[in-house]
Amino acid sequence: MKLEIGNFYVEDVQFGKTSFYSNKILTINKEEALALVNEDDHIIFSDIIIARPGESKRIVPIKEAIEARVRLDGRAIFPGVTGELSSCGEGTIHALKNMSIMGVGKHWGSFGDGIVDMSGEGANYSYYSNLINVCLVINTDEEFERFEQQKKNKAIRWATMKLSEYIGATVKELVPQDVETFELPPITKREEKVQKLPSVVYIMQPQSQMEELGYNDLLYGWDMNRILPTFMHPNEIFDGSIIGGSFMPCSSKWSTYDMQNSPTIKGLYAEHGKTVNFLGVIMSNLNVSLEQKNRAAIYVAQIAKSLGADSAILAEEGYGNPDADFIACFVALEDAGVKTVGITNECTGRDGRSQPLVALDIKANAIVSCGNVSQLLELPPMDEVIGELASIGRDGLSGGWEGDEKLGPSVREDGSILIENNCMFCGDMVVGWSTKTVKEF
Repeated sequence: MKLEIGNFYVEDVQFGKTSFYSNKILTINKEEALALVNEDDHIIFSDIIIARPGESKRIVPIKEAIEARVRLDGRAIFPGVTGELSSCGEGTIHALKNMSIMGVGKHWGSFGDGIVDMSGEGANYSYYSNLINVCLVINTDEEFERFEQQKKNKAIRWATMKLSEYIGATVKELVPQDVETFELPPITKREEKVQKLPSVVYIMQPQSQMEELGYNDLLYGWDMNRILPTFMHPNEIFDGSIIGGSFMPCSSKWSTYDMQNSPTIKGLYAEHGKTVNFLGVIMSNLNVSLEQKNRAAIYVAQIAKSLGADSAILAEEGYGNPDADFIACFVALEDAGVKTVGITNECTGRDGRSQPLVALDIKANAIVSCGNVSQLLELPPMDEVIGELASIGRDGLSGGWEGDEKLGPSVREDGSILIENNCMFCGDMVVGWSTKTVKEF
């Protein structure tokens, strides 16, 4: 399979009478873009606000981030969701780089929503502070979930996808600044020198724990609570086959943008044929019952063994209950003779002294930590809030609270905040571009 991504680098975003891209400047016709978004009758308010790196802006509650793209053959970027179901991983797409389309609530947040600070200390805790974020701020009439801690946020998430395709269309007929080519031959058709290299498979465990449909990550439009582990070509991950859901403490989440640009997959591609034979991706899931967890682990290990994998990289979206899936999969792989390295965050408590994962096993002896979700962060006020600051405490955002006997409220009168790292949007960056490190004391 061969996928070409033509890249268009964005240095600034502005509003104008027409939507177009020229000289690294993206211009958006706000009225036209919002008219498209407002076709959904559930949307009762919408606006587009630009947040640039270094600006004194705080964005909350963030529900999704997507890279703006267009498929040159006219098909939808997200098959089975924004258009007819079709295969991903081959052909040519154009992408606008250095920016995201970010879905933000005007008021109501939920457990899976988060924060991005565009400057100051808080900017260090999310990759998205490095991007120009085109914030689509929306309020909906979905009263059935307004006061729920868990929200599907369907109108906002679907509107964000729609806006990303609208903006992506601005570069459809243009010549990209550069082209990334991702091509991985079938496993049995590779050169002998590649076959002799140590083989590695990447195992992804996206969020799929909610048994009620509508909260989980989607794979070709299919709720991932309904799938069993399966083998996929890595190009499919880059190419819109998977969409981020609305459930998971926010620092642990994988946004759609994260999966469109998976740094771990790109790193494995870079080493393929040099130091490793990159077999592909085993797309697994996260489950509810112990039997389901063990079944998935058996599937993953059997697929890896059948592929002839010498080693595996295993990554989970989440922590807590998903740790049981993570460790079960880890043990099953090691028992199958597949040497495994895990990537995950930890929940060690605010003092750092609690057990890092809910489940542990002596065979899980090579884990890359992406940090402690419970780490307390005290951040100063920003000049502008995009969305609503009060949602942090009022709406049950992971890492935020209305009041605490010792710490007081998360949101102070002066606009400063005290939160857990949990609250930072996709902040633990388990997908592979974490900037965190370990210090020895």
